[in-house]
Formats: sequence, structure tokens, C-alpha cells
Amino acid sequence: MMFQQAIIVIGASAGGVESLREVVKGLPVDLPGAVFVVLHIPPYQASSLPEILSRSGPLTARHPEDGEPIAAGRIYVAPPDHHLLLDAGTVAIKKGPKENRFRPSIDALFRSAAYGYRSQVTGVVLSGALDDGTSGLWSIKQMGGCTVVQKPNDARFESMPLSALAQVKIDHSLPASEIGPLLARLAVATKTATTATGSKLRERIGTELAIAVEGGAFQKGIMSYGELTPFTCPDCHGALVKLREDKMVRYRCHTGHAYSDSALLEGVVGSTGEMLWQVMRSLEEGAMLLQQMGSDMRDAGDTVRAEVVFAKARELETRSRLFHDFVLEHETLSGDNLGVAAQSTRRYGAPP
Repeated sequence: MMFQQAIIVIGASAGGVESLREVVKGLPVDLPGAVFVVLHIPPYQASSLPEILSRSGPLTARHPEDGEPIAAGRIYVAPPDHHLLLDAGTVAIKKGPKENRFRPSIDALFRSAAYGYRSQVTGVVLSGALDDGTSGLWSIKQMGGCTVVQKPNDARFESMPLSALAQVKIDHSLPASEIGPLLARLAVATKTATTATGSKLRERIGTELAIAVEGGAFQKGIMSYGELTPFTCPDCHGALVKLREDKMVRYRCHTGHAYSDSALLEGVVGSTGEMLWQVMRSLEEGAMLLQQMGSDMRDAGDTVRAEVVFAKARELETRSRLFHDFVLEHETLSGDNLGVAAQSTRRYGAPP
């Protein structure tokens, strides 16, 4: 049975704990709806977020079980390394492909809410780096829901709020301390969603929701929703298809990993940096091995061959030092640091 009250989905990343505490502090004990929270945390680290949020406001927060029925007046928090999704009146806890290199994914939660609950949904983006949550918030807006963003100057990390404000029609932007009371008012006014239409957008959201549950993007037809690109997935090296959402461009590989353009850039350049370190390590290891071989030859009395091997070791050491300097100069690129560079150019002019 579908849940008939307000659905509130909240996404946060860096600096998000403080923002979340402010939001839940302003929620009423009799909230006529349910709250779902994704905060990016390391997959190997136990999450104390339910305890933190339970102490911060009147509602109880917990990690739900897969298949648990949705109940009003509760806060459901995504467990580490699992997507938190909504599925026909129940909570789904799944380990599908990562999005923007995260699991849990804010976008995956937001899309699942938009798909099933349309105008019942209010989506909230809080403090965080990069742009996870923007695509999901766009889906909520397109499916008739309400969009809320923390004011960038109120967030410890403004990138996620700025991305959402730049690319999605936002209904409300205000400080975290004012978002809780707003959500309470919106929940009271929430009406049950109308019957979902069979739009092309909803069809694609449904496909991406199925991918978040179990992967298998190629078999589910993801390649038919966009344009095949020459780029490959930084995680699995699979082919990437380009997906367009108004001004936004996203990518998804044939196994299911998904990226914003900023997250893809960071992943590709980051992979290059890892390969550079591997090459440098191989050169250094080769030089050390040649040194050992030369020493063994010299100890055995074969000084002529030993000198040849020592010379080759010195050659590799020289290459390794040159490569070491190159590795240290390698730059990590993302939408965040490019945005900082663009702001600096606008303020101070292009560098000489």
C-alpha cells in the first residue's frame, strides 16, 4: 500500500551533519510525513548519524531494514555503502552501482521518491562539495514535487547548493535553521499524488531506479536513453552514454555507474594520477632491482657485467626523478576547483 502523507528527502555531504541537525531541530513531533536522509560517509565507517539526529530533534532516526513499511513521523537514514530507495510504500536498502562515486547516492534516493510519489515529495539539498543531488532534485521538480536548497552562504560547503540553484528551478532557498519549520508547513499542505503518467521522463527514471537496485544497466536499456560517447567509466572502464536534463549533462556506463560531468572529470583525472604513481613506482622498483643484481654480480666477481647493470640502474633512477616531479605537478580537476578558478578570473582577470 502506498504511503499517503508527505515524503521529505534530504541530501548532504561535506559539512552536512551541522546542517542536518539544524533542519531536524525544526521538525514537529507530529510531522504528517516521513523523512529520508542520505549523507555521504565512507563505506567502511559505522554511521552514528541516526543517534545524532535523534538527539537533535523530536523525531526518532534509524537505519531501516530492506522492505520496511514507511511510517509517518520517522527519519530513515541511509546505512553506509547502501542506497536508500523508496519502493511502493516500503523502504529499499540496496547495493546497486555507485553514482558520482558514492553509495548511498542522493540522486538515487531523490529519483526513487519522484518516481513513486510525484507531488507528495519535497527534496532538500544541504551543504556539500561537487554536485550530487542536483539531478535528483531536477527529477523531483519535473515530476511535480517541491524543491528546497540551503542558502549557499549558510552552508559550510556551498558547491551542492550552488549547483542546484544554477540548474534547477528552486522553490525555496533559506538557512538550515529555517528549513525544518518550512518542511512542517509543506507537509501539512501535501496532497496525495495523482496517478503517474507514462511519460518518457518517468520511464527513464524508472529504468535508473531499477539500475540503482541491482545494476544491469545495459540489459535494462540505458543506452537507448542517450548518446554513446567516446569516454569510459573510471570505475569499470565500461562505455558511457550521455544523458541530458535541460542544462545538465550526466553520464552512465553500461554496467550502471553514473556521473555528473564534474564527477566524471574528477574520476578521469584522478585515474590518470593513480596511473602516473604506478609508473613512477615501477621505475623506482626497477632501479632497486638492478642495483641488487649489480651487487650480486660484483660479489660473484663479474665486475664487467656489474658495471653495465649499475649504469642501467642509474639511468632508471634519472627517469624516475624526472617522472617524480611530473607526478607532483599533476592537477586534480573537478567542477569545484574549476569554479573557484572561474570566480578568481572574474574578480581579478586572467592570469598572465
